[in-house]
Amino acid sequence: MFDSMILGLGNILQWNNMLAMCGGTALGLFVGAMPGLSATMAIALLVPMTFAMPPETGITMLASLYMGSMYGGSIAAILIRTPGTPSAAATVMDGYPMASRGEAGHALGISLFASFVGGVVSSIVLLTVAPLLGRVAVMFGPVELTSVAVLGMTIIASLSQGSPVKGLLSGAIGLALSTVGMDPITGIPRFTMNNINLFSGIPFTVALIGLFSIPQVLRLIEKDEGNAERIESIKDSVMRPWFELRVLLPTILRSSIIGVFTGIIPGTGGDTACWFAYNEAKCFYKPGCSKYEFGDGNEYGIAAPESANNAVVGGALVPTITLGIPGSSATAVLLGGLMIHGIMPGPTLMTEYAGVTYTLLWAILFSCFAMFVEGLFFTRLCIAVTKIHNRILAVAITILCVIGAFAINNNFFDVGLMFCFGILGYFMDKLKIPVAPLVVGLILGHMLDVSLHQALLISGGSWSIFVTNPISAALLALALFSLIQSTPWYVNWKKARQSKKAA
Repeated sequence: MFDSMILGLGNILQWNNMLAMCGGTALGLFVGAMPGLSATMAIALLVPMTFAMPPETGITMLASLYMGSMYGGSIAAILIRTPGTPSAAATVMDGYPMASRGEAGHALGISLFASFVGGVVSSIVLLTVAPLLGRVAVMFGPVELTSVAVLGMTIIASLSQGSPVKGLLSGAIGLALSTVGMDPITGIPRFTMNNINLFSGIPFTVALIGLFSIPQVLRLIEKDEGNAERIESIKDSVMRPWFELRVLLPTILRSSIIGVFTGIIPGTGGDTACWFAYNEAKCFYKPGCSKYEFGDGNEYGIAAPESANNAVVGGALVPTITLGIPGSSATAVLLGGLMIHGIMPGPTLMTEYAGVTYTLLWAILFSCFAMFVEGLFFTRLCIAVTKIHNRILAVAITILCVIGAFAINNNFFDVGLMFCFGILGYFMDKLKIPVAPLVVGLILGHMLDVSLHQALLISGGSWSIFVTNPISAALLALALFSLIQSTPWYVNWKKARQSKKAA
């Protein structure tokens, strides 16, 4: 394990990987500052561009973009009262009021420092916890891997926002789409409609670009910008004195821990963590610590959500790396970046692909420092970034989508397929059906397909092997519990029990 950590550290310190990290962070800041864009969409667009890079360089660039965009989302939230990313939703509550009274630099400085600390805390957890869990995951065989795939799909479906039934439906669609192509065991074509372009399956990156980017283009076109409130200039300094930041440290550290543990739970994300941390900050807040109350430009109301949403990055990567279960839609796309380089997700990531995996772990930590330095210089330019018109941005994204989809296999069929997935993603969004479980179904479908076949061959066709194996039985029990706790019956029972206690 120690040798692999040293190997990953050596990889990240190479000049080309450091350059990719700085470029990815800057791109993340830009994407985060653009209202309506998301880290997931940006990573999906960037994945094809990393195809020609070495795996270590490509995954470093994707990871740093993820980290940079989490802070970048606060720029739009503070300056134009619109979260740049969903994770910055709570920052609007106090960030914009502070900017409105001429303290935009003050608000952005607190956000940058809190994001930096949150990212560092989550990186340290990731570097220490993930290798330990990875050593346990080495014991997993086909039986355990089948249960891991089932657990991953049920957890992210049951924890999806809205109806759990819609989450399960989305996961089932993704699982069905993952079966398109040649059967990995028998070699028989499945659901290809005699189209040779589908014999190798649905290109994962093409599906990601369509699902996350095209719906965003349509939303940008639909959005009315006429009444957007904007801060026209930053008059005060972004670099805040230490005595101002020191008093916020307890809140920042507490919110960082909240963000890490929220990120570890598959299906949750920065938007959940930021509201959780914001509410906890209000509970721990002592009156008189600030001139302003929460909602009127309170410093603690900016520090808490910003540290939490950056801490989610490292937390979400813990199940992603150790078990191959994406902790969020963004980490699902990161797994797609690994797949395009021939690295299959799953518990073997920490062993068979140790060099790339530990490079990713170090990239998360180093990107925090790149984000802090670049954030100090970039924030002054963000006024211009937030003024780019939605329709101009939509055209640019569409062009990048077409180029990215074509570049995977140099095939125009993939461009058409990308638009089909884009239309599917758009209508799923309109029907409030989450896209993340579909992506997880696409990722885990192949692992489930192969490991299920292998497990049944080992058992001679007996399904009881999944119950008699202790690890498999425990994982399936967790999957069952995750489904039960998301049912309306369980939710109503829990509410009734809480009301009885309150009475």
